[in-house]
This record gives sequence, structure tokens and C-alpha cells, in this order.
Amino acid sequence: MGAKILIVEDEAALVVALRDRLRKEGFEVSAANDGLSGFDRATSEAFDLIILDLMLPGQSGLTVCQKLRQVGSNTPILMLTARRQTMDKVAGLRTGADDYLTKPFQMAELLARIDSLLRRAAQTTGTGASHHQFGSIHIDVRRAEISRDGEPVALSAKEFQLLRYFVEHRGATLSREELLHEVWGYGVAPSTRTVDVHVAGLRQKLENDPKNPQWILTAIGLGYKFAGRLRNPRG
Repeated sequence: MGAKILIVEDEAALVVALRDRLRKEGFEVSAANDGLSGFDRATSEAFDLIILDLMLPGQSGLTVCQKLRQVGSNTPILMLTARRQTMDKVAGLRTGADDYLTKPFQMAELLARIDSLLRRAAQTTGTGASHHQFGSIHIDVRRAEISRDGEPVALSAKEFQLLRYFVEHRGATLSREELLHEVWGYGVAPSTRTVDVHVAGLRQKLENDPKNPQWILTAIGLGYKFAGRLRNPRG
């Protein structure tokens, strides 16, 4: 079987359609129809990706996403929403979702988003240094784990991939468009706001003073630059 995907969605017809198509694509698929059971499945079994609806009975998708990140889950999360307001999408990204898709959507677009998330997640086990350290931050690349002052830091899969890209391109000014292309894998950038939301999340979790960052700096009118002085504690 291929990658394991959990669908957390209360619309039965959509679950059937998604499950059938994903299984035809070679994925192993499980499903939950409310927030509480979705969280239980996501924390009791190992999944490669979670498709999570925003509006769910029991607990909202936002709450489920936030709780998963709080308990240290780095599983990529693709959030589905019937809403078109920008703030709903921003809220999903802020709670730790890696991507979002607005209903109704084309199955081809869903498959492309899934492929991108799985591919980017797999790259965290690629070649290169297995550990990095700057200040009190320690990165274990192979385990996709972050600690600050010896305490674990819960990052979403996309936050981890973004941080890793920053670290691997230390000192370079990186445009939002480059980050979207290289980290998110989009051929056409949907919104540079996506990058800003994830950078803000990293600053909140890693910087002593997020409003005056010392690690991830803003290059006004250009993008962002990672300015941490790297050490390689364990190669």
C-alpha cells in the first residue's frame, strides 16, 4: 500500500468519493466523521497525511489541528473549508495546517496538493547535515524534531520544512515567491500571505522577542533572511 491518509469529514458522500479515488491512486485510507474521533484516530495511529474539514461536529477542524500540534504531531494537514473568507484560511494556517483547499474543488487539485505535501515531508529525511543548532534552538533533521532550551517545540510539517529551508540557505535573501515554490511546491503562487503566516508562527515559537526577531529577519520589499549562526553539534 501507499501512504496512509486519514480523512476527517462529516459529509458522508464526500468521504466516499475521496476514499474511493484515493484508494484507486494507491493510498491506504481511513476516515472519521467528527472532530473527537478524528483526533483520537490521528493520535493513536500513524498517518502520512490528514485531510481535515474545518467545520466538524464535536470539535472544529481548527481545534483538532491545534491540539494535534500541541501534542507534538508533525503529520502534514490539508484543511478543507467551504468558506472563502481570508481570515478562515489564515486561522487554519496559524493553528498548524500545512495547506488548505476550498470546497468545491477538483479532484486533480486535491491530488496535486497531497502529492506536494507528501513529497515535501519526505524531503526531511534527505541528505545533508542531520543536526543544526543556533542559539538555544536544536534541529534534528532526520527525526523532524525541534527543541528550545532543551524543551520540545511543536512545529507543523510545513513550519519545519520552512525552517529547514531557511537554515540551509543561511544569509540569503529569500523572496516569498521562492519560498512558496521551493517549500510549498506550487507552480503558481496562490498567496504570499501564506509565507507570512508561517514565518509569524516560527517567530512566535522560536524567537525570544517575536516582534524584534534575531533569527528570521524581514528584508523589506524583498522577503526574508535567516541570520542565525549555525553550529553542527552532532554532524
